[in-house]
Amino acid sequence: MGSLKLRYGCNPHQSEASLSTKGDLPVTVLNGSPGYINFLDALNSWPLVKELKEASGRTAAASFKHVSPAGAALAAPLSEEMRRVCQVGNLELSPAAQAYALARGGDRMSSFGDWAAFSDEVDESAALIIKREVSDGVIAPSYTPEALKILKAKKGGKYNVVQIDPNYEPPVQEVRSVYGIDFEQTRNSRIMTKADLEKVVTANKELPDSVRDDLVLAMITLKYTQSNSVVYAKDGQVIGVGAGQQSRIHCTRLAGDKADIWYLRQHPKALNLPFRQGLSRPEKDNAIDLYLRDDITPTEKKFWLEAFDTEPEALTTEEKARWIATNTGVSLGSDAFFPFRDNIDRAAKSGVKYIVQPGGSVRDEGVIEACDEYGIAMACTGIRLFHH
Repeated sequence: MGSLKLRYGCNPHQSEASLSTKGDLPVTVLNGSPGYINFLDALNSWPLVKELKEASGRTAAASFKHVSPAGAALAAPLSEEMRRVCQVGNLELSPAAQAYALARGGDRMSSFGDWAAFSDEVDESAALIIKREVSDGVIAPSYTPEALKILKAKKGGKYNVVQIDPNYEPPVQEVRSVYGIDFEQTRNSRIMTKADLEKVVTANKELPDSVRDDLVLAMITLKYTQSNSVVYAKDGQVIGVGAGQQSRIHCTRLAGDKADIWYLRQHPKALNLPFRQGLSRPEKDNAIDLYLRDDITPTEKKFWLEAFDTEPEALTTEEKARWIATNTGVSLGSDAFFPFRDNIDRAAKSGVKYIVQPGGSVRDEGVIEACDEYGIAMACTGIRLFHH
């Protein structure tokens, strides 16, 4: 039996905490002292990136916060604009570094203090990206010596580095205890693939191959996101996650608002903000967030102005609306059926043209009609992806 004692549980006053398995533990702590929440993030983010790699054949990375992904992505070269959004400058990026930069770049505010996960070996390029960001730890199947040296120096030598056996397969049955009562179920080992996209129920039945990659990315991300959940994705990058909401429309709105912010960050005015010298990356992210909002308070505006050498030219509400209207070809996934068409109406405002969801609502017909009005292609998988 393998076991590992942890500093404490979810909170410091929960003093007794540990990991254990009937066999050998598949994880090895190479640096730091990961806690209970760290390992919850690690052991949810690892299967996400592992399944993304299996489904796509591409290196994958995720940025996890509080047992849900803040972002996930597949490796791809970054455009000049995306390099600036992801704050990677002129660094030479390996596939692992590309994937992680994009995973964080989908929602840099939420990725602050994240847990990073990689489907493949972390090399020096990926480690240099991690070094520059505020992050609590990382899990990967392996690390190059150069990468490990960089990571072990982070946070004064306390950065959490975990290695996992890539061949480890969990037992078929999983058990958890809540309030002293044990729950047992068959583990959700279903890996979503392009084969799950064959049932297209809308008039528009065109799903380009690149879009199928995005829809699979959305489905696998949903599988490891606290429900209810909705995910927006584009070009191999998750650009908006709505997690843990009690109402599906709130998931769709939250994820859509994040997708809008992701796209607004690429507006020329946002890309060319006159930041003062020495501003940290998190400070820049906070300032950009305030710059893009319409409802900031006088106190927030004071903080916002302090981030710049000169007051930047405003991005008006009308300019934002015009810019967002140019975002097209966005994919959306939902972990359960849409009960009302309002989800489709909101999704369309953020450029969604492709949807994947289980289907099965008594109102499916109305949801399909809404998709047809917008020219959206929607596939129904028949597979719910709740995660708790």
